[in-house]
Amino acid sequence: MEVNKINELFKQDLHVINMGLESFAENLKEEDVKVLQMNWKPPAGGSKKLISLLRRHIMKVDMGKANQEAASRILKGRPTLVDISTAGEVIPGMKKNMLLHAGPPLRWERMCGPMRGAVIGGLILEGLAAGREEAERLAASGDIVFEPCHHHESVGPMAGVITYSMPVWVLENRTFGNRAYCTLNEGLGKVLRYGAFSDEVIARLNWIAEILAPILRKALQRHGEIDMKNLISQALQMGDEGHNRNRAGTSLFIRELAPHLVMLDEDREKISKVLSFMHSNDHFFLNLSMPSCKCTVDAAANIEGSSVIVTMTRNGTDFGIRISGLGDRWFTAPAAMVDGLYLPGFSSEDAAPDIGDSVITETAGIGGFAMASAPAIVKFVGGTPRDAINFTQAMYEISVTENDIYQIPSLDFRGTPTTIDLVKVVELGILPAINTGIAHKEPGIGMVGAGLVKPPEKCFHDALEAFMEKYGD
Repeated sequence: MEVNKINELFKQDLHVINMGLESFAENLKEEDVKVLQMNWKPPAGGSKKLISLLRRHIMKVDMGKANQEAASRILKGRPTLVDISTAGEVIPGMKKNMLLHAGPPLRWERMCGPMRGAVIGGLILEGLAAGREEAERLAASGDIVFEPCHHHESVGPMAGVITYSMPVWVLENRTFGNRAYCTLNEGLGKVLRYGAFSDEVIARLNWIAEILAPILRKALQRHGEIDMKNLISQALQMGDEGHNRNRAGTSLFIRELAPHLVMLDEDREKISKVLSFMHSNDHFFLNLSMPSCKCTVDAAANIEGSSVIVTMTRNGTDFGIRISGLGDRWFTAPAAMVDGLYLPGFSSEDAAPDIGDSVITETAGIGGFAMASAPAIVKFVGGTPRDAINFTQAMYEISVTENDIYQIPSLDFRGTPTTIDLVKVVELGILPAINTGIAHKEPGIGMVGAGLVKPPEKCFHDALEAFMEKYGD
């Protein structure tokens, strides 16, 4: 009887569920066998050391409760635009001989090409150097202090260089009172944040400082403070994701200020140029969404026992993270290369490694975590609209909660995955999804493309070891 059953079984069509190496499934498909490939990985990538750490169920603190507190603070955040000022006036600890940069701490000797280019441009802008050679000598002399933007409540896209006289947005988390700062966006292409420092770049930066920022400040004073959480929420429902697609956010911001701009006692040509500059720069809103996310996530820092990631950033040399329950300690690994689309005339051979503080958007639950809200982003960074949805859905697996304000229409208005849990990242082997721009590897050239990038696993693994060393019993 049993033999007959087995014989009948072998007469039936073969249906296979494959877990593990996809090559097994591909071989079966070539033989016209129906195969379902399961997206499964061993915990912690199969590392015995990490699995041992993850099995430490006895903790000195209630990690779940600490993470819920972190998530609660992030959800309660109310990022609000309150002013435009200059870095020297408002950024804590800012000095005339100081240049802030994106990413974890970095010396001049280890800076990548676009970071060096932005430093050169910053020194020329401040009048501390007359040209490239003098700027390079000054940067290497030890007379210039280089510190991360994140050490000074600030963020900067790409190279992220902030100098003493640059105008900055002033954002305040109205719930908790902490602030964050960011420069005004220059646009795409040949710009300082991508490492360009030509006369054209310096002239644009001077125009931003002398014309754009003062006029926008007057308009903002007429308007009053702006609820950025509300604007970001609207932008997500209009096709943005808050990192590399900011067309809706920029348009919404223009709508907020335009009635007040036209009422200013300013030259009409200046007002027209201000409006035209914002209109032609779809990324203008990025430098507002970034500090909005920074002041939101900073409120969740330094919670005893929390494994929530409160900082992710890169400087073109290192990728770095910080964990709520581990204070200001950095965990770093070499920055990865971006897999993306390139502007005409450029290729992957021209690209610098991953760079910029803009991954603060993903840290707060938008950007790559909200790609499902912005299917058109794939035209800029590569992939398909289905990929955009898949990225967002995967991020729910490593997040503590879902956002109650930032919602995704294509997912039945489900909240974006919010508050990244280090333990889940390591245990599941799912790395945070990040989309980003690509800078040329040489100083002075600028933007060459945009794409998707995976952060290095090592910094997450090192952070877990440190976390368990401190809190595991």
